[in-house]
Amino acid sequence: MSETTFERKLDAKLILSVVAAGLLSFVGVVVETAMNVTFPTLMTEFGINTSTVQWVTTGYLLMLAIIIPASSFLNKRFKMKTIFTAAIILFAVGTLLGAWAPAFGVLLAGRVLQGIGTGIALPLMYNIILEQAPEDKTGFIMGIASLVCALAPAVGPSFGGVIVKYLGWRDIFWALLPVVILAGVFGITSIRQATKTEKVSFDLRSYLFLALGFVCLVFGLSLAGTQGFLSASVLGLFAATVVFLAAFVWSVRKSSVPLIHLDVFRYDPFVFGLFTLVLIQFVCLGLSYLIPNYSQLVSGTDSLAAGCILLPGCILGAILNPISGKILDKKGARLPMLIGTGCMVVCLLLFALLLKSAGTALLAVIYAFFGTGQGFGVGTTQTHSLTALPEQLSADGTAVITTLQQLAGAIGTAVVTAIVEAAQEQTTNLAAGTQTGSVTSAWLLLVLSVLLFLGACRSSRKSAQ
Repeated sequence: MSETTFERKLDAKLILSVVAAGLLSFVGVVVETAMNVTFPTLMTEFGINTSTVQWVTTGYLLMLAIIIPASSFLNKRFKMKTIFTAAIILFAVGTLLGAWAPAFGVLLAGRVLQGIGTGIALPLMYNIILEQAPEDKTGFIMGIASLVCALAPAVGPSFGGVIVKYLGWRDIFWALLPVVILAGVFGITSIRQATKTEKVSFDLRSYLFLALGFVCLVFGLSLAGTQGFLSASVLGLFAATVVFLAAFVWSVRKSSVPLIHLDVFRYDPFVFGLFTLVLIQFVCLGLSYLIPNYSQLVSGTDSLAAGCILLPGCILGAILNPISGKILDKKGARLPMLIGTGCMVVCLLLFALLLKSAGTALLAVIYAFFGTGQGFGVGTTQTHSLTALPEQLSADGTAVITTLQQLAGAIGTAVVTAIVEAAQEQTTNLAAGTQTGSVTSAWLLLVLSVLLFLGACRSSRKSAQ
């Protein structure tokens, strides 16, 4: 079926296609943040420390960041249904490994496979919308799809807390397996092809440079918690990151079939929207790690109460996502983007000022501002950024956004973990060290929230003119 003959229409198959890819992405992110609640339990069961256990999340996010750059190639080379089927199989195998995991290494291998599956599914969801949804409904449908970003990171800790308290951490994987199967059924029976596949070449050299750059960066940040940001090994990894990323840019510019078309960076609304989304993901994953662990290690709450702190905010974000999409379709992106990012600044300001004295209930109220911000800001910013690109660059724009979002999530988790662990190393009192590191992290996240607000102002300026 050619692109010119495909009819864009909002029908049952389109909805089920988006739901299928969205469910798989949703489950991937839910497991990601649900495991954050299990860190104290995993540290005890496997005899590992904070810097090791955080790889359950960081390793998963790193795999997403490595896999997603290939999504533009996959989208052109293979049928969407084939791509989706591969994602489902990989994720299901990873889920089974996680449920079984007799050792930490096996658990980590399962998380890597889940990361590959989610890394394939997440850009596929957005590509389906951009290629097949009616143009006047794109904002609304993207708002629905962005529930993955707004709902899953906050549902995960609540879900994980319930499972850990009443069952066990392995049951997190077993409980989500039926959802994976359901997503597979929906996708295999409904995903259509809007464009012809092409026998394009894969820019392997550029891909390897990019992957090595990401690995060096995340490993460097992970080591910083125990060795310090200025240690020789950490600085060496950061230098290697710069070298590999520079080699990636050189290689892409020399390639006749570039891994990602860097022309997307010529469009200001896209660039500043990307900057905003990357910082939102950094802050979101930093908070998703920080709040449940602070609640358990400092306030002494159990896993269930700690996990539920984020729940009110996630519900609020879920409700507001499609509403903000409708506002975008009718009035443009500027208003919802600024409301959303402004709420994030308020959340982080309150969090930084009140963390030491805040109880569980107050933390939940404060996080509700962040959920509101996600509901208004994430989907509208992403839609605004992608629609600023020519249609032929949409897949590349999607790959860039989703890649850097996941990398930012991995960096956010690694940086916050490094700050907390460095504070823990300075004292024999685990609770006191955790509190000191958490407060420092909160002020850092506040600064980043101000920067992402400024990015949203700049990105949305064109739509206001």
